[in-house]
Amino acid sequence: MTRPVVILPDLHGRSDLLAEAVAYISETYGPDAHLLSLGDALDRGPRSLDCAELLLDLHRQGRATLLMGNHERMAQEGLQWFRQYSTSRDLADYRRAMEGFGWWMGNGGESVRRELAAQGGLTLERFPQGLAEYLDALVRVVYVTADGEIHRTPPGEPSVLVAHASPPVKHPQYPSPESAALWLRPFDGPFPLPEGVTYSVHGHTPVRVPVRLGRQVYLDLGAYETGRLALLSVNVTGRPEVTVLEGRGDPGAARRYAAFGEPLPTSTVALTGRSMR
Repeated sequence: MTRPVVILPDLHGRSDLLAEAVAYISETYGPDAHLLSLGDALDRGPRSLDCAELLLDLHRQGRATLLMGNHERMAQEGLQWFRQYSTSRDLADYRRAMEGFGWWMGNGGESVRRELAAQGGLTLERFPQGLAEYLDALVRVVYVTADGEIHRTPPGEPSVLVAHASPPVKHPQYPSPESAALWLRPFDGPFPLPEGVTYSVHGHTPVRVPVRLGRQVYLDLGAYETGRLALLSVNVTGRPEVTVLEGRGDPGAARRYAAFGEPLPTSTVALTGRSMR
């Protein structure tokens, strides 16, 4: 039996759009549809913690696979070192934890700290348990086969590769190909794909409309500010189906985004009049 798999790109704190997307996917593709999050659910927007909690709940139900974005990677850095310090009591580990925490705060994490201001703020010592569990659940690269199954390694049959920023490739700036897959931009390509992979799907780089560049598809429409969220229903051997949900936001902000590649055919669903949670 084939399970529909629907890819959802960068949310950056837009839990309202996430709730709408979950409802739309269930209504359109059925209750067995599986959501595949491209990461960067955190930072910038108003409700990062709600995004993390809803995605984690879907993951626990077996309804979602959660990929790491570069913003989750930054959120993870200080937490990992602080956990090590909690065991080692080595102040060098604590220093690394504070440096990692500062890295995140300087690149979007401050918005999460503001969310928690009424609860005493955000520190490594008071790191939200739900957010820590969300970060622990993330993977970096997956492959989707025609039956809707999701694999951690190339499966030996036709598949679609899915990662936050790019396919995993060797790059001098990053310690491993899976690290590079969190950070690289389209202009760092072209990117080779493993044998059997028909195309790959990414977020990370905001685009005006969903586009294909070579065998890479880019979906991040800057939902946190534009209110436009792309959903891609995976088709391993044919053209993917792309729907754009349009909610509250400033669509004109997309004029600042890169224009490249071949626009993908899309359908649009206006969320005005629907219940925007």
